[in-house]
Amino acid sequence: MATDTGRLTAAAVRVEGLSRSYGERTILDALDLEIPAGEFVALLGRSGSGKSTLLRALAGLDHDVAGTGRLEVPEQVSVVFQDARLLPWQRVLDNVVLGLDGAEARGRASLSEVGLGGRERAWPSELSGGEQQRAALARCLVREPRLLLADEPFGALDALTRLKMHTLLRRLHAQHRPAVLLVTHDVDEAIALADRILVLSSGRIAAEQRLDGARTPSQTRSELLRALGVTQEAR
Repeated sequence: MATDTGRLTAAAVRVEGLSRSYGERTILDALDLEIPAGEFVALLGRSGSGKSTLLRALAGLDHDVAGTGRLEVPEQVSVVFQDARLLPWQRVLDNVVLGLDGAEARGRASLSEVGLGGRERAWPSELSGGEQQRAALARCLVREPRLLLADEPFGALDALTRLKMHTLLRRLHAQHRPAVLLVTHDVDEAIALADRILVLSSGRIAAEQRLDGARTPSQTRSELLRALGVTQEAR
């Protein structure tokens, strides 16, 4: 598997023939994927379909992928997880600029962007769950990513907070324009956020829907549920 972390042009992500197995179980099976710069892609799939496995491979967290093709990602990659993963012994600003020298001003600006201006000296335990995820987004933004990988970042939040985070993420994407790959189990969340929605099944991309106005949200939802194997009776 050839890996290129240099600066890409038209595509932020280009994957050809990506495979990953655990023992005799194949999770990713010669998968192909391309994400243009600035595109917001949502990835759906049943539990165990390999969504997080793919995300970890793109993040450089899984070095046991195999294949005969290519895995190309930009150098500037940031990851936000379902758990904000803030260090409890570091204040919020210190968490945001962790590992970056001379980035305090950028960190303050990023916190302001996500609505946490004035909370720089707070401890993570003093933040709500939604505020912790805002801090995690600020930690990503301060690194100016060309690719943002999000692994169910709103899955642990209540419904109202999720909607607020959707609005925030849409705004941040419009302002900064990174390519985004969002892993989610929520079809409605994918429709609300993405330019394009992919369904992962049997280790490959099994379906694709573009949010271009050609279909109503209801039609898109029905087609995605069908691709996920969800019947009308099960809804």
